[in-house]
Amino acid sequence: MKIGILFLTALLCCAVGFYKYVYFISVGYGLAIFGQGIMMLILLRDRLSAPVIISCVLLALYGLRLSAFLLYREIKSSSYRKHMTTEIRDGSGMKLWLKIMLWIFCGILYLFMVSPVFFRYDNGNTVCSVSFVLGTGLMAGGILLESLADLSKNRQKKANPKRFCDKGLYRLVRCPNYLGELILWTGVLVTGVTSLRSAAQWAIALLGYAGIVFVMFSGARRLEVRQNRNYGSDPEYQAYVKTVPILLPFVPLYSVEKYKFLVL
Repeated sequence: MKIGILFLTALLCCAVGFYKYVYFISVGYGLAIFGQGIMMLILLRDRLSAPVIISCVLLALYGLRLSAFLLYREIKSSSYRKHMTTEIRDGSGMKLWLKIMLWIFCGILYLFMVSPVFFRYDNGNTVCSVSFVLGTGLMAGGILLESLADLSKNRQKKANPKRFCDKGLYRLVRCPNYLGELILWTGVLVTGVTSLRSAAQWAIALLGYAGIVFVMFSGARRLEVRQNRNYGSDPEYQAYVKTVPILLPFVPLYSVEKYKFLVL
């Protein structure tokens, strides 16, 4: 029953995708994580403890920050609105039943992604432990990294709108915001990994983690394709992409453009 309520919460929050197709995986994504974080506090109110509150609040803060940032960028940035119009399908020609299927799929994915936190506390493990400390540390670090990466990108684009970002965190990897997401969701998995009690719980948790890893690499591929088109003739850009990994620091993976299975 409780997990069904979480699923309905995710569906309700990401239903904004019916207003704009891309919101299913952007603003609706952030709202779904925010809503589920708050709903878990309500569902687990009979066993609230510091670990429960910290984990759920971190998820809620992450989702709220992400959705607010995406909306602010869309409203304030004319260049981003142009990008949304020219490079992202608006879904206007998409059949309603396909939108409904995408909506349900997104709701399931977002539920699976937060499930390790929910399973941990619903299974009764509400105490502070090594997995909790490590997991929430990764969650907080991921949120901080993503926030700093978005802030750095905004500053670099404001200073030089026509140049690719290659300063600060962008010297570590070319997609530090996506790296922050990977660290966050790794933390979510670590938080609950010692408390999963059944094959079904393991399957749900691992599918959610695998799903967001795929989404992040797919996003990195889309960004690479777009940047190659915009900056491919720039010698500085060519030197940059040959020396800075695309997503994972210290891993010599410099391009994912050829991996067509990452296309969403």
